[in-house]
Amino acid sequence: QVQLVESGGGLVQAGGSLRLSCAASGRIFSINAMGWYRQTPGKQRELVAAITKSGRTDYADAVKGRFTISRDNAKNTVTLQMNSLKPEDTAVYYCNAEITIVRIPLSTDNYWGQGTQVSVSP
Repeated sequence: QVQLVESGGGLVQAGGSLRLSCAASGRIFSINAMGWYRQTPGKQRELVAAITKSGRTDYADAVKGRFTISRDNAKNTVTLQMNSLKPEDTAVYYCNAEITIVRIPLSTDNYWGQGTQVSVSP
């Protein structure tokens, strides 16, 4: 009923930039918080950045000052601009959104994208 589709991952050298985008589609009534998480093999998925519907943002300490999250409420999209990338930023990045779907009664749940690989070489 709802899909989150990510794009923009890839391979970049340390110090470079990448921009991740995520678009939500389906029977969407409203989208509350949106965010980006990342995961490396053998580790738990961790929050990278989040943004509320009103635009309040929150960042992991490891990315503060380098990453910027933004969203377009009209287009149901969220973007993560990643600058000054480091090898330790290498991970699979997942888009997440808390979405209320159109049904009776309304139903709110967390949805995940399929993940996009970000690789940063030294």
